[in-house]
Amino acid sequence: MKDFGVKSNAAEVVFKNVTKIYGGQSVAVDDISFHIKAGELVTLLGPSGCGKTTTLRMIAGLEAVSSGSIVIGGVDVTHRPASDRDVSMVFQSYALFPHKTVFENVCYGLLFSGYSKADAEDKANSGLDLVGLVHLKNRYPSELSGGQQQRVAVARALVLEPQVLLFDEPLSNLDAKLRRSVRDEIRDLQLRLDLTVVYVTHDQEEALAVSDRIIVMDEGNISQIGSPRDLYERPESLFVANFIGDSNVLPCVIGTTKGTETIIKIGNLKLKLNNITAQAGTASALIRPEHIALNPKKTMSALAGTIDKATYIGSKVEYNISTAIGSVFAVAQSDKQEFEVGQPVFLKFPADKLNILSA
Repeated sequence: MKDFGVKSNAAEVVFKNVTKIYGGQSVAVDDISFHIKAGELVTLLGPSGCGKTTTLRMIAGLEAVSSGSIVIGGVDVTHRPASDRDVSMVFQSYALFPHKTVFENVCYGLLFSGYSKADAEDKANSGLDLVGLVHLKNRYPSELSGGQQQRVAVARALVLEPQVLLFDEPLSNLDAKLRRSVRDEIRDLQLRLDLTVVYVTHDQEEALAVSDRIIVMDEGNISQIGSPRDLYERPESLFVANFIGDSNVLPCVIGTTKGTETIIKIGNLKLKLNNITAQAGTASALIRPEHIALNPKKTMSALAGTIDKATYIGSKVEYNISTAIGSVFAVAQSDKQEFEVGQPVFLKFPADKLNILSA
């Protein structure tokens, strides 16, 4: 790896039974615990008001902990002020000084931290080289695009060589195409420099794209922690299934089990599934729209339906289908529309793509 003059001091972050209460009664974060490994990018994901930004600000020392403890790099920092924690934050608003040049913005934190002018300038140049902005060092923030301003904010945080780098909704002010580009740059930097990154977003696709692991939060609690693939393919609750991507929730009945094989019924279908943990009785079968196979002809173990709506979206076609067990949403990964509104269709659910949750 090229030596950019920016070192990794990556450290683990451990939350132990952390609670944050505002005004003595409003619980923003409720007794949460997690462990972020050194060099890992973990995203706090959830809807507005779920507690993810409060959690990030507690890591930074910008919010006081009501109870519990926070350990960074083996050191308990629960009651340390923000200035006494080796973390840097990239804010949603970028927080650049408008009257300072790009170079001066990146130098500022270094000079404030006690670096000599010569050392600060060397490290600032290295940081700008890292994000590809050396050629714009003498411009002011108002002369940059949104993506360029974001990269300046990242460079300013990186040159401080923090143990933990924090991102608070870093792409929310960018347009869709630029968001994809900048999120890829952030992930590339994190991997190349082996950084510990805690990243906050409410955008599911963004979280899936950049994360080693995702912590899904809801109403101050942790709903599930796992890799992007785990959360998408094996959600442990209806909240996670519905929040991360689209999911069909189908009523089903769990029947007899023989060995590792269990019979489940979805409408008039009987399917054999392996290693079901849900108890016998009524349950919910979750399946992603892209995993449903559609056939114009009746086949074995298929659910009959009728196309209610077909929507062409460039590289795929979305179908809303009425069935005896309710409406089903399916996606065909093709630019060819194979079914018309009103047309009968038969749906097959691959057993290995069904996720069963107790009712």
